[in-house]
Order: sequence, then structure tokens, then C-alpha cells
Amino acid sequence: MLSKYEKELLVTIWEKMSLKAEDIGSDALFRMFTVFPKTKTYFAHIDISPRSPHLLSHGKKIVLAIARGARNIDSLTTTLAPLSALHAYHLRIHPTNFKLLSHCLLVTLATEMSDEFTPAAHAATDKFLSAFSAVLAEKYR
Repeated sequence: MLSKYEKELLVTIWEKMSLKAEDIGSDALFRMFTVFPKTKTYFAHIDISPRSPHLLSHGKKIVLAIARGARNIDSLTTTLAPLSALHAYHLRIHPTNFKLLSHCLLVTLATEMSDEFTPAAHAATDKFLSAFSAVLAEKYR
């Protein structure tokens, strides 16, 4: 699915984004809640206003999990198994939401990285986030 170059590119991208994990993650989440309002239903118990402590905290967790996935892309299913089980069995997040968040993450990365978000970076990130979403949705089958 991903070339050696794309895998290396993804590690580089997500290492950089890990340094700004709260900002990147909370921006992507806020975008998702704004563009796809039905996604808010899973977060009714927390403050999802821009830059709220809850949004910053959860956004950071998301970005760090994605970065961990990028570093372990050849064992993505194993790496994400605990998160997949958590989201399927405990949180019961509908798997479509992973795709929606992936889209918002792409927009956030494009905004944040500007010229560094080349077509190659975009393509690699899109493929990776699709795989990431698919792995998270595996427990729903």
C-alpha cells in the first residue's frame, strides 16, 4: 500500500506534528464538529469549544496515536488493537466518524504544513489515514 519513501515521509510528518499534537488534534476535532455536527453526539459530556482543555487533551491523544501508528506502520493492526477495541466495545463510536476525522486531519495538516504538504505528502497521508481508519473499524465486523 505504501512505498518505503511514503513510510519514511509519514514518520517525518507525524514526528513534526507530535510537537504540536494539542493544536493539530484539537483543530481537526473542532473542524469535524463544525462540518459534521452529528459527530458531537459522542462528546456531549465534554466541553468541545475551540481550544477547551477537553478538546486539547483528546486532540493530543489522537495525534500521538497516529504518530505511533506511523512509526509502526508494518504492524498497524497490532499497534491499534487496544484503540480499536476501546472505540468499538466501550465507546461505541460509529466507524464512519474515523473517515470524517481523517478528512479533517488532512485539511488541518494542509493548513499547518503549507508548502511542506506536497502532493506526495498528501497522497501518503491520505492512504495512511484510510488504513488507520480501517484498522480502527475492524472490531465492528
